[in-house]
Amino acid sequence: MRIPNNESRNGGDARFTSGAPRPPRWAQTLLRWWGDPTTQEEVEGDLLELYAYWVQTVGERRARWHYGLSALKLLRPLACRKRSTVYSTPFPLGPDMIRNYFKIAFRNLVKNKTYSLINIGGLAVGMAVAMLIGLWVYDELSFDKSFANYDRIAQVMQHQTFNGTTSSSEVVPIPMRAALRNEYGTNFSHIALSSWATEHILAAGPNKFMKLGSFVDPDLPEMLSLNMVSGTRSALNDPTTILLSASVAKALFGEKDPINKLVRFDNKQTVKVAGVYEDFAKNTTFNENSFLLPWQFWINTQAWVKRSEENWSNNSFKLFVQLAPNADLSRVSDQIKRIKATHDKDLAKFDPRVFLYPMSRWHLYSEWENGVPVRGRIQFVWLFGIIGVFVLLLACINFMNLSTARSEKRAKEVGIRKAVGSMRSQLISQFFSESLLVVFIALVVSLGLVQLMLPWFNAIADKKMVILWADPLFWALTFGFSLLTGLLAGSYPAFYLSSFQPIKVLKGMASSTRVGFGRLAATPRRVLVVVQFAVSVTLIIGTVVVFRQIQHAKSRPTGYDRNGLLGIAMNTPELYGHYEAIRNELRQTGAVLDMAESSSPTTDVWANDASFDWKGKDPDLLGDFGTVAVTHDFANTVGWQFKQGRNFSRDFSTDSLSVVVNESAVKFMGLKQPLGEILKWNGKKYTIVGVIKDMVMSSPFEPVKQTVFLLDYQWANIVIVKLNPQLSMSEALERIEPIFRKYNPGSPFDYKFASDEYDRKFRAEERIGQLASVFAILAIFISCLGLFGLASYMAEQRTKEIGVRKVLGASVFNLWQLLSKDFIVLVVIAVLIASPTAYYVMNSWLQQYAYRSDLSWWIFALSGMGALAVTMLTVSYQSIKAALMNPVKSLRSE
Repeated sequence: MRIPNNESRNGGDARFTSGAPRPPRWAQTLLRWWGDPTTQEEVEGDLLELYAYWVQTVGERRARWHYGLSALKLLRPLACRKRSTVYSTPFPLGPDMIRNYFKIAFRNLVKNKTYSLINIGGLAVGMAVAMLIGLWVYDELSFDKSFANYDRIAQVMQHQTFNGTTSSSEVVPIPMRAALRNEYGTNFSHIALSSWATEHILAAGPNKFMKLGSFVDPDLPEMLSLNMVSGTRSALNDPTTILLSASVAKALFGEKDPINKLVRFDNKQTVKVAGVYEDFAKNTTFNENSFLLPWQFWINTQAWVKRSEENWSNNSFKLFVQLAPNADLSRVSDQIKRIKATHDKDLAKFDPRVFLYPMSRWHLYSEWENGVPVRGRIQFVWLFGIIGVFVLLLACINFMNLSTARSEKRAKEVGIRKAVGSMRSQLISQFFSESLLVVFIALVVSLGLVQLMLPWFNAIADKKMVILWADPLFWALTFGFSLLTGLLAGSYPAFYLSSFQPIKVLKGMASSTRVGFGRLAATPRRVLVVVQFAVSVTLIIGTVVVFRQIQHAKSRPTGYDRNGLLGIAMNTPELYGHYEAIRNELRQTGAVLDMAESSSPTTDVWANDASFDWKGKDPDLLGDFGTVAVTHDFANTVGWQFKQGRNFSRDFSTDSLSVVVNESAVKFMGLKQPLGEILKWNGKKYTIVGVIKDMVMSSPFEPVKQTVFLLDYQWANIVIVKLNPQLSMSEALERIEPIFRKYNPGSPFDYKFASDEYDRKFRAEERIGQLASVFAILAIFISCLGLFGLASYMAEQRTKEIGVRKVLGASVFNLWQLLSKDFIVLVVIAVLIASPTAYYVMNSWLQQYAYRSDLSWWIFALSGMGALAVTMLTVSYQSIKAALMNPVKSLRSE
């Protein structure tokens, strides 16, 4: 018989009456203090039974001794201090538990294939987009960092003030090099002048190519730490040498050693190959340079450059410096600020302020406004970085929404696991493991997608990016990024599902609208859907605005006819002095309507001058004009549109001192009757004989600059040809090519269409528009993927309700409306949020263009209607499918 251990108020055992013999109290106290608590009740009961037996058989005295001795024996360490059988809670992140979490997670993924595919697919696409954008951002931020002296190189630039407006220029006069070297030489390790990268003809044997290259000081190769394949960086000290990029050297000489081989330059001079360097990386400022020629070679062959050696007014050259190890850029920049004004007092009216601009800012902060770098590629880095984050967020939202929406099917699992002892931390770990498993499967898929998409993405972005497979930093960022994504995507379902109350769940109250949070449980999902579509609609509106701005600029009147107009650079001396002969022969082919020559192409102005003067000019106004030299036939060739006056004519010998100006020039000078007015320039007086409509030659997004066209055959650099539109382009080119080869046999027949060069001005905006449109489409795809999953789940959950409604007479339209209206309302809310947001962002973006489109209301309406249409198509599939289901199938279990 088991005797319970119930003590009375006086400390005795309830079983014993006041007259019954009692065991020794000290022995009972020892057992209760030092005995095993898990066996205490059983041991005391057994000893009490033995004590009663001993009292009857051997007497009370000996029974007390037996009881005390037995109690002491039970206090022996090996007897009483047995290992506790109370099992501690296992560590939720132990190896066994983690293995168990992932095993359960994998089973859940396999069990729910549709939802798993939606989750993995959405996350993979989102991660692929984020990874592509990450590679693009990395490429932009690492621009020019391939140079060893990246943090010590700077460009000498200057601010000048024209008519109250500060302009910033990257070109300076040649004498500034000597001034810096003589007066501040201790602050610099290297100082080097450079020309712009221009096209020239390189020929070796039968191989002839038109390549971009620069004339540079001998210090520049050392400053840029050129990676020499052969030869030395110091080779340009010899003015008859040339450094070739590896790709050009191979094109000219094949596999032969190019060192000491001769190259014919522009069919004029011969230079010797003294070195071959590795091609510049794509993401460098100097990536266009296929060759480098000595600065002294340029001086020796170009008279105008020779004349500029002592001219502080000719700002046509680039100047780079490498700071000495102990020099501070800001301090040196302050010291040289007034160097130009000090050496030429006549330039003080322009308030020239020289400064050093570090290489780290050349690419990202390249656009200036009133002397301050306000824009550049950095705005696109921020833009696409934010887009990448939002696209990834959309994919994470899908995971959250589908996980919480399917909570009813997991509710009983949570309830049972809690009932058998699972702690909330273990459940959270379980759900995070499912999230991380999905993320890392999506990571593998996204890497495959990136590898497939990268060539296409490089073509759009004009990059040469590759996945950095061997870079530990890339993998650290990728896995860290994936872990963060997994934790972000799994956080809401983990904490939401683990909060379910087991009593409510196991009583059958596990519907998503009642467990834990009541009717408010679905609110977070609705908010996330609104966020998804608000982001998507904002991207759509932004894409439409970008393309509309591009089309607005493209449709801008240009003041001339670009169709069939091509330009041929006059790089060789053979083309000079044969103007009339070439023009006549070209016209005789029937492929050319007319031909002319000019100092600038029709899509650019290569020269500017601020020394013009005229009657009534404000003394404080600086006469800054674009200047273009043309021949008599320029107007007929390009199709000038005259507002007043006439064209240059061979019938007027005085036209050598005549000019034609554009409308902007007339407005700038404030002339009411411009014809016959005199312009003073370079000591000569020019008469205005004609006024033309503004000719868009520079940026199509900016106002046309005041420009003066003058007659000068000696200043010509470009042959401009107007092709006959009655002939196909290929046939016309076949007819004119022999004539150019006849007069220019040492040069390849290289030409550029004015329409192509004009379209090139839109490339940056078009690239942004194309990338934005791709991201907008992917954002809509990811959002609709999640919407499809939610609609599918909702239709599945309401199968019986749909069946009952059909039996009671509900039509397919009624059922479609029932299942779709909630989603449509959410998208409408998203459109209402996205519209003002997009308006603010895009209106700010448009402000950078002087010639810009407006933000019409139909852009927002069309974008919203598009989002609604896509939503209705996505949801309608599941809604109509559920509405057409036979109610017998859904109600037969009832």
